[in-house]
Amino acid sequence: MKRRQFLQGAGVGLAASALAAPALAQTMPELRWRLTSSFPKSLDIIYGGAELFAKALSDITDGKFQVQLFAAGEIVNAFQAADAVGDGTVELAHTCSYYYFGKDPTFAAGTALPFGLNARQQSAWYTQRGGNDLLNKLYHNYNLVGLPCGNTGTQMGGWFRKEFKSLDDFKGVKMRIAGLAGQVMSKLGVVPQQIAGGDIYSSLERGTIDGAEWVGPYDDEKLGFVKVAPYYYYPGWWEGGATLHLFVNKGKWDELPKIYQSAIRAAAAEADRDTLARYDASNPAALRSLIAAGAQLRPYTNEMLEAAFKAAKEVYAETGAQNALFKEVHDSIMEFKNEQYLWSQLAEFNFDRFQIANRGK
Repeated sequence: MKRRQFLQGAGVGLAASALAAPALAQTMPELRWRLTSSFPKSLDIIYGGAELFAKALSDITDGKFQVQLFAAGEIVNAFQAADAVGDGTVELAHTCSYYYFGKDPTFAAGTALPFGLNARQQSAWYTQRGGNDLLNKLYHNYNLVGLPCGNTGTQMGGWFRKEFKSLDDFKGVKMRIAGLAGQVMSKLGVVPQQIAGGDIYSSLERGTIDGAEWVGPYDDEKLGFVKVAPYYYYPGWWEGGATLHLFVNKGKWDELPKIYQSAIRAAAAEADRDTLARYDASNPAALRSLIAAGAQLRPYTNEMLEAAFKAAKEVYAETGAQNALFKEVHDSIMEFKNEQYLWSQLAEFNFDRFQIANRGK
């Protein structure tokens, strides 16, 4: 008798569980959102970060949450992506926060500060030291919710038509460079220009600009810079670990079920990790190919780096004196950087230094 009662009870439980899953799924809305990218489709890693995000979000939600992608220029241009999200034209953007530093210089810190964090430190600051919450104090003012959604790693220092022998050679050089780095460079005599990635080559070819920075070997080879500006400088001290952003319309975000908010976070985190891994895996072969095509590698000298470092500190002091949130974010980043190098100089730096010295043995 007891056995019969147990089996009957178990049968009811199994039936209830069989009904529960479809019922739960039915409560989740089917959503079709649009995402505008700041990048052309030809740059498959950086544009591909948005593709990976969209696929991961669809997979996590069993196809209920779909995102349609649009490349730069298809809905709005590269530098209007965040505006399109804030005003509700689209729900999502995949872009660089520093493209919008003209609205508030704190936007620049969302991507990278000159002489700031490398990619690994940037990730730790965002997730373990409240960096993302700190920046969202800014983004919310523009009807945006921001999430890290990719990283390029440390970038290269740009392509130029001529070689720099001294600091005086920078004077009057027209250079495509984004964010606060342009203000730093202007203190060295450079004339900064803000130009979308897809338009850089034509600007170099026409002589509208004398030099440009973009990302690194993989993207730079695709964009063909070596054909029009052979001197390839390193390192890109203005972007030690440039973060790409997913911006979500805040009103739409607030309306989402919590499970969908979590799904967006998880999909963005997957794209964040994968983008950096793809750049790390792809840059070595691209660098060899660029050198074979005539790229002339040149380091920024210590004199140049010291001058840029001094100029950056001046820019931060001037900007922080006028903008309290920028100062709060800057101070948080620099404090974290100093803490990180206290540790990494002991283990990781010495390990890497030995490995580099013995590369190929």
